[in-house]
Amino acid sequence: MSPHGATVRELDQLTCRVFDSTRSGTRLAAYRIDGTFYVDIDLPGIDKAGIDISVDDGILTVRAERRADADPTGTPAAGPVTREVDLSESESLDTDRLEARCDNGVVTLNIPVVVEPRTSELAAAAA
Repeated sequence: MSPHGATVRELDQLTCRVFDSTRSGTRLAAYRIDGTFYVDIDLPGIDKAGIDISVDDGILTVRAERRADADPTGTPAAGPVTREVDLSESESLDTDRLEARCDNGVVTLNIPVVVEPRTSELAAAAA
């Protein structure tokens, strides 16, 4: 990884790893806008109070329980749902400041991208 934070190529590689983690069949999208990396996960029929989000050893894990009384018109069956995203190679994401929200069955995670100042910027700031 670049000593000055993630490059566009490195974030593209992270996005590819995110899309490769589709074991549960729920839709997942990952993208970056300015200084924030976003992960959207479709979780229809999930009570937002029952969503558990954790980051351990660079693995982002979202766990939830789909209710048995979920809409029967296309909503997947009841039961546990788990999504994992490998963030371990992206040291430029500040997972300690991860924020999450759930609206209409879509969980959106916002993870700030850490941009380290270049050496020339550090020298100018010290002067």
